[in-house]
Amino acid sequence: MNTPGFIKGFSKYNRIEKTKLTALFAGDPEISKVLVDHLHPDPNKQALYEALTENAVSNYFLPFSIAPNFLINNIFHMVPMVTEESSVVAAASSAAKFWSEHGGFHTRVLARRKPGHVHFIWRGERETLVSFIEKITPGCFEVTAPFLLNMKSRGGGIISIQLRDQPEWPEEYYQLEVIFNTADAMGANLINSCLEIIARYMVEQAESSGISSQVEVIMAILSNYSPECIVECSVTTDISRLNGLHANMSGSGFAEKFCMAVDISHIDIYRAVTHNKGIFNGIDAVILATGNDFRAVEAAAHAYASRNGKYAGLSEAKITGNTLTFGLALPMMVGTVGGLTKVHPLAAAALKILGNPNADELMSVIASVGLASNFSAIRALITNGIQQGHMKLHLVNMLHQLGASVREKELATEFFDSKKVSQAALKDFLNDLRTRKSIQ
Repeated sequence: MNTPGFIKGFSKYNRIEKTKLTALFAGDPEISKVLVDHLHPDPNKQALYEALTENAVSNYFLPFSIAPNFLINNIFHMVPMVTEESSVVAAASSAAKFWSEHGGFHTRVLARRKPGHVHFIWRGERETLVSFIEKITPGCFEVTAPFLLNMKSRGGGIISIQLRDQPEWPEEYYQLEVIFNTADAMGANLINSCLEIIARYMVEQAESSGISSQVEVIMAILSNYSPECIVECSVTTDISRLNGLHANMSGSGFAEKFCMAVDISHIDIYRAVTHNKGIFNGIDAVILATGNDFRAVEAAAHAYASRNGKYAGLSEAKITGNTLTFGLALPMMVGTVGGLTKVHPLAAAALKILGNPNADELMSVIASVGLASNFSAIRALITNGIQQGHMKLHLVNMLHQLGASVREKELATEFFDSKKVSQAALKDFLNDLRTRKSIQ
């Protein structure tokens, strides 16, 4: 077996060999025990998880939590969330409870058009290219049709194929843009397969037309930027119903300060990034729980946040008369069929908990959790500050790190109920508690 340094053929080792080599590389034999301790006790299920990725040596566990009381389009939901941060679930649940008493979340899916592109060089006249694309377009639909049968049965398929170029692009560079409706599937793999088929067909047709020297395909790939796959979510309430959200703030005072906090995310990039991160605290947790691709959704949404030439917050708030309206709109490429949603047992369970939603319904749930997370974060920021609630929820983690017993955890939770939590204060409390106990 290889020694630490460059490792040749790591993927060819079995899991036990990979584990030993990893521990050897880390210089700590205990690493092997940690990795083995987190394997699934059922070999068949462990094999399932290992098949999801490459070079698996263990499993990384994150809590599977439930945020209850989400009233979305007049239907209550219990929402599965996977995250390592307890305050994220608590914040989403708190906002869900509040808005369930004030009409709930209302959503609308504007469209579900997903783009992909064949990127290519054309070394001839543009007029010839336009004619060539018009000629081969029907064939592009035909050669991809066998691969889209299931998608078409669910109402999806290729919507359009068109030539795309921009004045600022390099000379001779073009795109063939293919727009898909993937129905209830996220559809990334199918989109990419279809694009590669279209790229090959394009080259074949150029050869048969005697113009192969004029076409050079660079790549064929979907785009995760999906500005025509948008979900909107909003909440609305009479400002008088905001009375009592904070002891020292009226409903109107809360609404005005809340709107100002949201407005700041539209004028300052430093605030905008953190503002949007707060939205994705909730969004990512639901996407992970349902087996979808949080990286794709985040990439699209951050690009969308920059669509007007500068990066800005994704949510908006306004006061109209005596009414506060708070909402957001963002791209959301997710699916409820295929991929990890059917392979991973917890992803399948999450969808069942949500009532086996279609893609539109899942988009609505995810957007609602994102807005709820944003509401709770801003509410905390303009009232008691973000750290008060965060540190109280983080108390359990800190107690665990400090090796507190069950009784010490109970006493610490009671002691810090009305006090500021910090690592230093907690250490002093435990030291004092243990000193008094040893004296007794």
